[in-house]
Amino acid sequence: MESIEIQELLAERFVARFPKDGAAILNTASVDDIITKLQNFDEITVREVLLGLTPDMVAGVIKEMSDELFTQIFTELDAYTSARLISRIQPNLLVSKLDLLPARKSKAITDLLTYPAESAGYIMDTQILTFLPDRTTGEVLQKLRQVGDRRVFTVYVADIDGKLLGSASLQAVAISEADIKLSTLTSPCPSVHLMSPQDEVVELFQQGKIISLPVVDLDEKVVGIIRNDTLISLSQKDATEDVLAMFGAGREERALSKASFAIGKRLPWLQINLVTAFLASSIVAIFEDTIAQITVLAVFLPVVAGQSGNTGSQALAVTIRGLALREIHTGHWWKVAKKEVIVGFVNGVAVALTTGVIVYFWTSSYGLGVVIGVSMVFSMVIAGFSGAVIPIVLKAVGQDPAQSSSIVLTTVTDIVGFLSFLGLATVLGSALGIV
Repeated sequence: MESIEIQELLAERFVARFPKDGAAILNTASVDDIITKLQNFDEITVREVLLGLTPDMVAGVIKEMSDELFTQIFTELDAYTSARLISRIQPNLLVSKLDLLPARKSKAITDLLTYPAESAGYIMDTQILTFLPDRTTGEVLQKLRQVGDRRVFTVYVADIDGKLLGSASLQAVAISEADIKLSTLTSPCPSVHLMSPQDEVVELFQQGKIISLPVVDLDEKVVGIIRNDTLISLSQKDATEDVLAMFGAGREERALSKASFAIGKRLPWLQINLVTAFLASSIVAIFEDTIAQITVLAVFLPVVAGQSGNTGSQALAVTIRGLALREIHTGHWWKVAKKEVIVGFVNGVAVALTTGVIVYFWTSSYGLGVVIGVSMVFSMVIAGFSGAVIPIVLKAVGQDPAQSSSIVLTTVTDIVGFLSFLGLATVLGSALGIV
């Protein structure tokens, strides 16, 4: 075996064993060489290598991949990783590439790439150059000449995992000696999360001399850039919308919107909430005889309903935030629900013990303390489960979970709280000496 073949074999084995380190080396290779080598690796190695490549290199590799290789690689990759990688390419190419994948995988990737209209991710450009800190200024300038992007004014530096380390001005890079490491010129720079509201982007732009703004994900990995022209137009748009909002002409209600606009937005939900309130009241009406016999039950009804409502609201807030920040998707429903059930049970037991003791000293009834304690645990478990599942279900059926989840959750927690407390009191009242 010739020395060149031995070197290639050792290089392949090195990449297979240390894919991230291998990706750092492959960043200096040609696109064709990278594609040739990817065909020799398994799915896990390919995933790590692609994630280790710089954004512009990933875009080039995916662009030049054959349809067969693209389908083979991205059919096996999970949707989140696929979305991160494929977002680097041009929109017209993105559509044609997604058409190569199974419909379910294509839809999952598209959903992850569809950011809310008011988010930073919606206006970012995924075509961004990043460099490793050990690259020299000469290598950086050579790469910039090859790319020929005249919009580059700032050089962004990321580590081998793609996490943003800082930036260096193009002027500083250009006037430095060719062998100077980029790390010596790097300084911290502002960034924005891809799900941050555009108001935050405008605020950062107005606070300092920002030519462009890198966009990062939850792991602080660079996913795109908001360029200067976009920042300027966004700032102008924000100022215009503020003026329009003063006259109620905005798309959503503002503090100074017209009363008719506010009524149109709020009244339908108030009517729905009224229906659900009567539904919860009907549960209480079922146990009217029990309440007439044990009037003290009416005193403790708000306690059970209130605790289960708070538990559900906590789970709801965490879940909606997870959906908004793309930390979770509908496929994670069981994992999220299971966590909230465990939290609800543990918190329910702790709260039930405290409540049971208070009720015992209040009423001198051991049985009533047991009933309210058991109902507290049961209702808080169901509330936690509901708070996790309701927004995910609404998201799955195409509804806005932030808009209607709370009304559905309130109905569930009230009904479960009333039913468990009054139901147990009715069934066990005689046995526990409550009646």
